[in-house]
Amino acid sequence: MKKFTALLLALAMVFALVACGSKTDSVSPATSGDAAKNASKVKIGVVLVGDENVGYDSAHIAGIKAAAEACGISVKDQIIWKYNVEENEKCADAIDDLVSQGCNYVFSDSYGHQDFMKDAASKDTNVTFVSMTGDKAAASGLKNYKNAFNDTFQSRYVSGVVAGMKLKELVDAGKISAESKDANGNIKIGYVGAYPYAEVVSGYTAFYLGVKSIVENVTMSVTYTNSWYNPTSEGEAAKSLVADGCVIISQHADSTGAPSACEELLKSGKTVYCVGYNVDMLSVAPTAALTSAQNDWSVYYTYAFNCIKNGEEIKTDWAAGYDQGAVMISKLGDSCAAGTDAKVKEVEAGLKDGSLKVFDTAKFTVNGQALTTYKSSSAGLEDKECIKDGAFEESTLRSAPYFDVRIDGIKELNAK
Repeated sequence: MKKFTALLLALAMVFALVACGSKTDSVSPATSGDAAKNASKVKIGVVLVGDENVGYDSAHIAGIKAAAEACGISVKDQIIWKYNVEENEKCADAIDDLVSQGCNYVFSDSYGHQDFMKDAASKDTNVTFVSMTGDKAAASGLKNYKNAFNDTFQSRYVSGVVAGMKLKELVDAGKISAESKDANGNIKIGYVGAYPYAEVVSGYTAFYLGVKSIVENVTMSVTYTNSWYNPTSEGEAAKSLVADGCVIISQHADSTGAPSACEELLKSGKTVYCVGYNVDMLSVAPTAALTSAQNDWSVYYTYAFNCIKNGEEIKTDWAAGYDQGAVMISKLGDSCAAGTDAKVKEVEAGLKDGSLKVFDTAKFTVNGQALTTYKSSSAGLEDKECIKDGAFEESTLRSAPYFDVRIDGIKELNAK
C-alpha cells in the first residue's frame, strides 16, 4: 500500500493552491494565540486512525504534506504525527500528548475521534481542534472546535456512472445471467459498507443513483463490516454479494479487500467488476477495477493552513466538491466500457456548474412515494428542511453528510 502514498501526493499537489472558500459559511471566532499569526511558530498535531498503509489515512497524509509545502509550514519541524490511534481513550491520550508538546492546532481524520476532540476543545480553549468528517462542531457551541468534509457523494455518483456504463455494456452483450436478476428483473449490484452512518448511506445512495442514471432496472444490496478497515471482512462481504448474483461491487471501506476478492472471482469465471474508494485499485484488481471515488484532502488543508498562517478564523463547517477540485475519480481501468470517459466529463461538468444534483428527488422514491419534504434529525440540524428546489441539499446545512434516507431499490442486509 505504500506505493499509493506517492500517487496520492502527486494528485494532491494538483490542487494544493486552491483558493479559500466553501459552501458552508458558519464561522466562529477562534484564536490560537500569537502563533497563529506567524507560520514559523505554529505547531500542528495530526491524529490518524491508521497510517500510510491505509488508503484513507494515506490520502490525508498526502494532503497535509502538500498543503504544508504550499503554505510554508515545515512537515519535519512543525507537524507531529500520531498514527494508528484507536477510537477510544487512546485517542484522548494522543491528543493530550500533542497539546503537551505545544501544538496550537490538532487535526484528526476519523469520525470516531470526534468526541475526544470535542472534550479536548472544551478543556484547552487556546488550542483549535478540527475533526475531519465529524458532525458535532456547530452543535457543540465551542469556538475552537471545527469540522470539515469533502462532497464525496459527488465522486460516488460519478463512480456509479462509470459502473453503470459497464453494466449497460454487459447487458448489451447478453452477459447478465438469470441469477443476477431479482424476481422483478432488476439487475443485482452490491456495496460493502463500514457502518450504517449517514456518511455511508449518503455515499452508497449516490453511487446507486449514478448507476441507475445509466441502467434503470437495478437493485443494490448493502452489507456492513462494522469496521473502517478489515481486509478479510471486506473481501468476504464482497464474495457473499457476488454469490448472491451481484455483478458490480462498490465499497465504503478503507482496504483493498473487496477489489482483491472481485479480481479473484473474475479470474475464476464470475462476471463481476468493482469500484473502489480512496485509492486507485488497479494494482490489486487490474481487470476487475473500473475506478475509485477519491478525495483530494489538500484542498481543505491548504485552506486551513492559510488561515493559520494569516491568523484568520477557520470555518466551523467547511465542505467542497468538484467545484473546488476536492473530489474526483481515479484513472479509468481498461475494463471500462467504451464511451465512459466522455460520459464522465459530461457528468462532472454538470456537478461543477450545479446543473446536476446528485439527490434530485425526481430520480428516486421512498416507499413508493416522491420525497417532497424531509426534516433532519441530526444533532444541531433538528427539524431543518433538507429539500430545496426539488433536490436533497447535502452538506449545505453542515459539512458532514446527513442524507440518511433509505430509498427504494436499496436493501441493507445486516444494519445494526
